[in-house]
Amino acid sequence: MSERAAKLAPAGAALVLAAALAVVIITTTPWHLIDLPKPDAALDFSAAEIDKQNQFRHELLPWSTVSWVLSLLVPLTIGFSPLGRRLYAVTRIRRWYLAVPVVVLALGLIASLITLPTDAMAERVTRKYGLSTEAWDLWLRDRLVNWLLLSLALVAISLGLIALAKRWKTWWWAPAAIACAVLVLGVSFAYPVIVEPRFNDFTSMPAGAQRDEFIQLAKQDGVPIKDVLVADASKRTTTLNAYVSGFGSTRRLVVYDTLLKDATPAQVRLVVAHELGHAAEDDVLHGTLVGALGSAFAIVLLRLLLGARVSDPRGTALLLALIVAGTTLASPVQNLVSRRIEARADYHSLQLTKDPTDFVEMQHELSVKNISGLEPSRWRYWLFANHPTPPERIAMGRAWAAEHGETVPPLVEK
Repeated sequence: MSERAAKLAPAGAALVLAAALAVVIITTTPWHLIDLPKPDAALDFSAAEIDKQNQFRHELLPWSTVSWVLSLLVPLTIGFSPLGRRLYAVTRIRRWYLAVPVVVLALGLIASLITLPTDAMAERVTRKYGLSTEAWDLWLRDRLVNWLLLSLALVAISLGLIALAKRWKTWWWAPAAIACAVLVLGVSFAYPVIVEPRFNDFTSMPAGAQRDEFIQLAKQDGVPIKDVLVADASKRTTTLNAYVSGFGSTRRLVVYDTLLKDATPAQVRLVVAHELGHAAEDDVLHGTLVGALGSAFAIVLLRLLLGARVSDPRGTALLLALIVAGTTLASPVQNLVSRRIEARADYHSLQLTKDPTDFVEMQHELSVKNISGLEPSRWRYWLFANHPTPPERIAMGRAWAAEHGETVPPLVEK
């Protein structure tokens, strides 16, 4: 193939992948489900509940925001400055495939240590408000495990990219894009059985009326599930939650033990119906496929930005900095899509249970228990919110009720 074609191929691939990604996101995201009334927290949350949420955010957000900023500044500052190459030189390891893992682990460790004080202060706030029940040694252990898992993933990516770039100076990006997409698929499939057990123990829900109800609800919904798992979340938190992860043979419906303990059976049923909505729509598989496509696009962008320089292991810190920058820039789009998918799962829950009154009460109770943000600032909403706000979810319940000739009155009397 000609040199000109070799130069044009990455740009052409980037355009094709970008177009494919845009088409998939635009055509598969549930942009409109039902006309919603304007969300209004004052309709369903008392002044005391709103004040508590505001006070909690006032105390928590300074620490969590500083921690987030530091987690970005550390890799960006090191990666986009001579410090990155100096860090590689400090290792004094001749074999690049041994030096690269050391650099990756060191960068992650530096970032973790620098954010440790602000993360600890944020943890103190969650303890003060009764959301965290985690012992400090378990909290530190979780941070260590998270650092190791993330570092191992970045080590694998860095080694793979550098090795391919050394092997194929011009066309390394093509096999790298394919490999990265396959890696995303593999991680999503294996996550429930490899990563999740590192943080929680899972047991099958004991036989009984509630378990039978969940299995029957899944059958009614056309979603095959072999088991319902209970996570021992109470050793870390008092928040109430459930989720679906994995796909195919690793797909699992998981409920927190806190949810089973503190929510009413009707509320738990609605939460499970929401998670069944994710399974019915294959949201995990869909997100994985979009992620695979997005990762392939990111690899081609790396080729356009760095060219053959990816083969130089001394640029490992720069490579990591670009990964951090890319994931941060992509988060608003990811969160936008996630909010719409979560809204569809809410709608599915209403369609399956036909219980808008309990749905509204459930959203209120979960929000109060979890001290969820009711009206986040616009920039926080776009950058961090991957679920609709509680008032938006309650508006969904009222809209569904109105569409079916029902009325759900405000929970707060005026």
